[in-house]
Amino acid sequence: MSRTGKQFMLLLLTAVTVVGGYAFLRYAYRVTDRTPFTQEIVLIILGTLATVLITALLLNKQTAVEIEKEQSLKFIELKTRTYEQLIDRIEEMSLTENITERDLIRMQFITHRLAIFSSPPVLKEFHHFLEILQPCARDAKISDNLDELSKALANLTVKIRADLIGDLDMMGNYTQKHIRNLILRNSDESMELKID
Repeated sequence: MSRTGKQFMLLLLTAVTVVGGYAFLRYAYRVTDRTPFTQEIVLIILGTLATVLITALLLNKQTAVEIEKEQSLKFIELKTRTYEQLIDRIEEMSLTENITERDLIRMQFITHRLAIFSSPPVLKEFHHFLEILQPCARDAKISDNLDELSKALANLTVKIRADLIGDLDMMGNYTQKHIRNLILRNSDESMELKID
């Protein structure tokens, strides 16, 4: 039985208990008004039944919320791991002299992982990044197009950050535009680093 079906069943049982309890209570009060403590015992039994049913309903809802929360955390972990693998792969490709067929195959598999976990803005920006990476793949060198790739990677990073922790940025009063400007500025400054 589905979770919604169980909740409906518990709600229905609670309603039946309350309505049946009310009818029984009216009957029991008439019948037992001469016997001492009988009315109180009837009230205790009805109260206990209602408490058990309401508690079961609340525990069922709490369990469903906890399961949903756990699934959400695992999904974010998978998404984060996929994004980290993407950044690591791009870093490895940038540090090699030539892009190999093996590098491109690994990038294709990461692309498939992104298709599963990423938000549409990340997928769109990744497509733009691949368009810039394409000439490098043909020439088998990233170093010729490093500035443009760095900017494309910075834009991709903005979308990845928004996908992972965008809500936290909004709570901290940082707009997506402000975060984007910070990331792009940091990217530009890191490209200007030189060893004399």
